[in-house]
Amino acid sequence: MRGLVKRFGPKTAVDDLSFEVSAGEVLGFLGPNGAGKSTTMKMICGFLAPTAGTAVICGHDVLEEPIAAKRALGYLPEGAPAYPDMTTVGFLDFIAGVRGYDGAERRERVVEAMAKTRLEEVTHQPIETLSKGFKRRVGLAQALLHDPPVLILDEPTDGLDPNQKFEVRKLIKAMAADKAIVISTHILEEVDAVCSRAMIIARGRLLADDTPEGLRSLAASRNLDDVFRQVTTGEVTSNA
Repeated sequence: MRGLVKRFGPKTAVDDLSFEVSAGEVLGFLGPNGAGKSTTMKMICGFLAPTAGTAVICGHDVLEEPIAAKRALGYLPEGAPAYPDMTTVGFLDFIAGVRGYDGAERRERVVEAMAKTRLEEVTHQPIETLSKGFKRRVGLAQALLHDPPVLILDEPTDGLDPNQKFEVRKLIKAMAADKAIVISTHILEEVDAVCSRAMIIARGRLLADDTPEGLRSLAASRNLDDVFRQVTTGEVTSNA
């Protein structure tokens, strides 16, 4: 990310944001509501044009080479949108076709993505009838389907029960060795569970960037909730 800026009229949602994520890193992208997290992710993925700056994915500028950049990217958007009248397997088969797969490889990609995200029990169920947790897993499956080197996941465990969260976190950790992964989350325990690095932004600006252990050193309590409040609001907590 190189000097990303996004303005909506007089409001600056993202303000000169620059950072880099390498293969093998899982970056927790943290911030209060309205901090600019989802807007940043949409610019990285090419869904929103930046007012200034750009993003580069595996050497491909998202503005100059958008198709090549998206081939290297798996994206789980906020809310995990999908076609509600499609079945789980029908939607993933459609995505596989969009990604350019056909024949046996297309079927294998769908089966593998469903197995990774534990979707076999809802294979032929319309997406509109699925629980929030299963819809989230369908969204995650489409992001993983083409085994991309970069994953952008906006609230990947939102709506999942504790067992489902455990499975998704285990999957992310298993993929982390050879992928660059960015996870937006409000769940600070997720930082400890899967992230090798965490950034905190507020009002579109980068305020902190460190390992989870390094972030803890910013608060006397060494509690990530306290760190988050201190960094984003200036509120200092004590050990009491």
